[in-house]
Amino acid sequence: MRRLAARGAAGDVGEVAAPAADSTDCAQGRSPRPPRLIDLCAIWDPGVFLPAAGWKRASGTARRRLNEAEAVSGLSSVREAQVERLEAARPCRPGSRERDPVLRMARQQPPPWVHTAILLCLLNLTGAIEIPMDLSQPPTITKQSVKDHIVDPRDNILIECEAKGNPAPSFHWTRNSRFFNIAKDPRVSMRRRSGTLVIDFRSGGRPEEYEGEYQCFARNKFGTALSNRIRLQVSKSPLWPKENLDPVVVQEGAPLMLQCNPPPGLPSPVIFWMSSSMEPITQDKRVSQGHNGDLYFSNVMLQDMQTDYSCNARFHFTHTIQQKNAFTLKVLTNNPYNDSSLRNHPDMYSARGVAERTPSFMYPQGTASSQMVLRGMDLLLECIASGVPTPDIAWYKKGGDLPSDKAKFENFNKALRITNVSEEDSGEYFCLASNKMGSIRHTISVRVKAAPYWLDEPKNLILAPGEDGRLVCRANGNPKPTVQWMVNGEPLQSAPPNPNREVAGDTIIFRDTQISSRAVYQCNTSNEHGYLLANAFVSVLDVPPRMLSPRNQLIRVILYNRTRLDCPFFGSPIPTLRWFKNGQGSNLDGGNYHVYENGSLEIKMIRKEDQGIYTCVATNILGKAENQVRLEVKDPTRIYRMPEDQVVKRGTTVQLECRVKHDPSLKLAVSWLKDDEPLYIGNRMKKEDDSLTIFGVAERDQGSYTCVASTELDQDLAKASLTVLADQATPTNRLAALPKGRPDRPRDLELTDLAERSVRLTWIPGDDNNSPITDYVVQFEEDQFQPGVWHDHSKFPGSVNSAVLRLSPYVNYQFRVIAINEVGSSHPSLPSERYRTSGAPPESNPADVKGEGTRKNNMEITWTPMNATSAFGPNLRYIVKWRRRETRETWNNVTVWGSRYVVGQTPVYVPYEIRVQAENDFGKGPEPDTVIGYSGEDLPSAPRRFRVRQPNLETINLEWDHPEHPNGILIGYTLKYVAFNGTKLGKQIVENFSPNQTKFTVQRADPVSRYRFTLSARTQVGSGEAVTEESPAPPNEATPTAAPPTSPPTTVGATGAPAATTEATTVPTIPSVSPTTVATTTVATTTTTAATTTERPPTTTSGTKMPESAPDRQSIWNVTVLPNSKWANITWKHNFGPGTDFVVEYTDSNHTRKTVPVKAQAQSVQLTDLYPGMTYTLRVYSRDNEGISSTIITFMTSTAYTNNQADIATQGWFIGLMCAIALLVLILLIVCFIKRSRGGKYPVREKKDVPLGPEDPKEEDGSFDYSDEDNKPLQGSQTSLDGTIKQQESDDSLVDYGEGGEGQFNEDGSFIGQYTVKKDKEETEGNESSEATSPVNAIYSLA
Repeated sequence: MRRLAARGAAGDVGEVAAPAADSTDCAQGRSPRPPRLIDLCAIWDPGVFLPAAGWKRASGTARRRLNEAEAVSGLSSVREAQVERLEAARPCRPGSRERDPVLRMARQQPPPWVHTAILLCLLNLTGAIEIPMDLSQPPTITKQSVKDHIVDPRDNILIECEAKGNPAPSFHWTRNSRFFNIAKDPRVSMRRRSGTLVIDFRSGGRPEEYEGEYQCFARNKFGTALSNRIRLQVSKSPLWPKENLDPVVVQEGAPLMLQCNPPPGLPSPVIFWMSSSMEPITQDKRVSQGHNGDLYFSNVMLQDMQTDYSCNARFHFTHTIQQKNAFTLKVLTNNPYNDSSLRNHPDMYSARGVAERTPSFMYPQGTASSQMVLRGMDLLLECIASGVPTPDIAWYKKGGDLPSDKAKFENFNKALRITNVSEEDSGEYFCLASNKMGSIRHTISVRVKAAPYWLDEPKNLILAPGEDGRLVCRANGNPKPTVQWMVNGEPLQSAPPNPNREVAGDTIIFRDTQISSRAVYQCNTSNEHGYLLANAFVSVLDVPPRMLSPRNQLIRVILYNRTRLDCPFFGSPIPTLRWFKNGQGSNLDGGNYHVYENGSLEIKMIRKEDQGIYTCVATNILGKAENQVRLEVKDPTRIYRMPEDQVVKRGTTVQLECRVKHDPSLKLAVSWLKDDEPLYIGNRMKKEDDSLTIFGVAERDQGSYTCVASTELDQDLAKASLTVLADQATPTNRLAALPKGRPDRPRDLELTDLAERSVRLTWIPGDDNNSPITDYVVQFEEDQFQPGVWHDHSKFPGSVNSAVLRLSPYVNYQFRVIAINEVGSSHPSLPSERYRTSGAPPESNPADVKGEGTRKNNMEITWTPMNATSAFGPNLRYIVKWRRRETRETWNNVTVWGSRYVVGQTPVYVPYEIRVQAENDFGKGPEPDTVIGYSGEDLPSAPRRFRVRQPNLETINLEWDHPEHPNGILIGYTLKYVAFNGTKLGKQIVENFSPNQTKFTVQRADPVSRYRFTLSARTQVGSGEAVTEESPAPPNEATPTAAPPTSPPTTVGATGAPAATTEATTVPTIPSVSPTTVATTTVATTTTTAATTTERPPTTTSGTKMPESAPDRQSIWNVTVLPNSKWANITWKHNFGPGTDFVVEYTDSNHTRKTVPVKAQAQSVQLTDLYPGMTYTLRVYSRDNEGISSTIITFMTSTAYTNNQADIATQGWFIGLMCAIALLVLILLIVCFIKRSRGGKYPVREKKDVPLGPEDPKEEDGSFDYSDEDNKPLQGSQTSLDGTIKQQESDDSLVDYGEGGEGQFNEDGSFIGQYTVKKDKEETEGNESSEATSPVNAIYSLA
């Protein structure tokens, strides 16, 4: 079975009809009704046939279908037919344009009418708007003879010149630049309503007398148009001169050239060589004809003299052949026997005794030559060489390769032809002639010149009064052509001046044109190789818009095809044209629609919803006009049950199925072909609507059968082969005899039932190679995001060969199929044709949206870009929005075409709300989810309230609080400490802590040394500001001690729960006394201070930790939660491989569930925005496998923030300080009291004058006692300043001490006299009697 997706064209387009197909059929939708039509506008569809690329560059599918359908259409003889015989072929039929058209044409090259018709289509789409003939207009040349006009002398001469205009133009001619008076020559006449000259020779005359250069002038009151200068020449076919040719004597193996020298003809005759008996001369690489007509022998052999050689010339116009007298050869040989068996001998020349020799060139002569060719012509390079054995010829181009698309080899590789030469083909070519004796080469320098060719040909200019315009005439050539402007056939310099006209080289500019500016301008550009002449009129009109086509046309078109709705119009000023559907909506242009300059609306792919009434409206300042076109969309004709290949025995009955689905409003016709010829339905055959039955199959029934299902608008074909076995042949089980292998690739993929989101893919299974096909894998490729990359689409059982595929919007799909059996997979099938689905807004947004800082002042937003199947439309882009979290500020947004965007100038590590929404040209995607991202981190600030405590001489306790400004995610703390004693330092020790640890205990190595601690916090950026503290000084720090220990202290304990203790820096102590002072009180005070330093138990919620042992399989354990009032730090352990991502899921008391994704390299995660006093449940699971999860953890945040301060009255250092202050105050009060006592009046007695009474028992030793009752001194005693009790010695008055009048009183009223020896003695005695120490003495000593 072979399916041919043919899309022919039979029947009319719609209700529009026209008598014949002309150049306006494309634009106006008219079509003739020949028996079999070809849709040439459909040929223009991409992927089927591109005129510029050539037939060989058409797609393989298109060429295969065209070749297979060639015989179906009955156009295989087109290649030999003349263009004039193909008038029935319709150049354009927009209403029947099909998705997959088939051209009925020759296998190798399309017929020339194809190019002509397609060119007419393209010209009509882009050509200038023409003036309707009922309006006044200058003349325009519509038809003229070619520039080099060669005529047959036996016929009358016609020189064509036709023109149009309103009023109708009149004609006159010039011959050799002089006025040609037709009235004076009775043989010359001019056709009615035309300028065509007819020269009649029936009454005699010589055609040669009328040779010359003719030019036609068409004139009306608005201007004059000119034809080209037509060079008239009469064809000549002179006779061959009579000559007697002597026999040509040549040695065997020598080269030979037989010259033809034909008589000069016009045009040049076609040369060929024959014998005198009219037998053609066999040519090969040894004997061949050169381009100049000569016959070349690379080496002569004995068999060459078995015939004679005659040059023949065939003249085109006379259709006569002239034969030159024949040459006869006489070959001299060393071996007179002509053994025919030696002709194909590998060493033929040695066998005949012919000496071998190196190659030499017969044409051209020498080692180098040059050649000039004009652009657009064919370049023919020729090299003919002699030698024994016959040389081989190869061609090369210096500095590059031969143009493979234009170069071909002729005459047994002796000639190189390059078609349609351009400037890039210039350069040096060389031919290499070689045989086993050696090689030689000839270099040909090619120069490409160019006759003028258009770059910008002037076009008719239609202006309204007062408008501006310009005529442009640009041409190129080699050498550069010159430009000459004329107006109405006269040089512009001699024309009357026009103030509204300005000439600027190759451009004429018109400003403020008026009715009087109407004229016909000619641009003549020429160089030494030719010329170009173009007419362009300037018409000044004031015309409202008008429609030029019939109203209310009906166009019928097949679903999913391309079509064009025509709306020819005119107006001046030139109107603007707009299309509307069903009388509403916006202008139709862009997307699936395209409006051409001539007003045609092209719909690139017809869908059911495109059916309706289309209105074209032309508008200018003078009014508007409109027309309507009704478009009907028909379902395609499809053969859904195709005939199968069958092998049957002779005499049996066979049935070939052909079931068709078509549009019910179209008439269906089913016919059959056998071996690509119409099948004659005989008595043994029965044709039904859906099958063909053959009774009593005979051997002559074997062949290929094609079912052709056609309607007025399209057709479909399917082919199958029938093999008839002889009677004795019996079918065998080939599966049992042949080995199993992988299946052959499926073939003939076809797309049907095209819809917006689905398509049906049908394929023909390949040979299963003795192993049944179990599955089919359908793959697709798209050409926008990942061209050339194939993706699996779906999988189907091996019993089906057709499946409906679900598609995504706006993807240019291409499919292929892979067959699978138990042996393996087949090679992929050849790709199907492409199918682009219509676009739609995105239905999803990009995934994996993240916001992370790469620097401290930015945030990089990234996401996973969407692929082709989720883009849904062209120009996929992303709308990125962000704003500070909880600020309720307006969203910032930007449109990004990539997959990342960097937000700059952000604060350090603040949360942002992020949204990324997909958008294409059809609209925006759904509202995106909000993702929380953070700006870049920075170094953290120093830890707060770093406290060093020494409860005893063996341990040191450290405590600290988290930094006030973390500036990121804390990943831990770094503690550095070193022991020191005076100037001696120990080894520095470094400890790293988790971000949740805020306590640490150091075991002192010796009780004498002090420690200096430096603590800093770490983020992912690095370590931040450090804080330094020292341990308290021990009591004996001033005493010389040993060096600090070299071994590090050991850790006694550490906890991760922050303690709510009273803040304390270094504990203050009372300064120690000097060594000579008793230190008991000081030591007691210090001890008391240290002992009274107390701690309050922690008030924050302690961390929750679930200790588990590491399992053998992949798992997550040891989940630790350290909460605060509004956040919590989470850590865990796992045995997954590197690169594994995790998800932290937590739920609050209100059953609100949230998840936080965690990167593989992250060591912890912090949950933010928690509620104080709320209970949460939490688990951690693998992102790749949610089934692998930790146990569920329950924790509770603290109710409020706890200020870590304790009551100062409970601190030991404060109590010691207060005690010291109280003691000092008491001492000062005692001192002040004693001083006041010394300043009072007391009696003084002399010991020698007043004897002691019986109540003074201690007079002898000078001691006194205090009274037990009131602690007062004894009567008659006085307490001295030094604390001793002195005895009264005299009751004398103070006058007794004032001898000599020198006595005086102190400021406090006490008497100070001049003590003599007596006084000194008394003082001495007093001192001696007071040696005993009393509490008062001690007090005095302190004072």
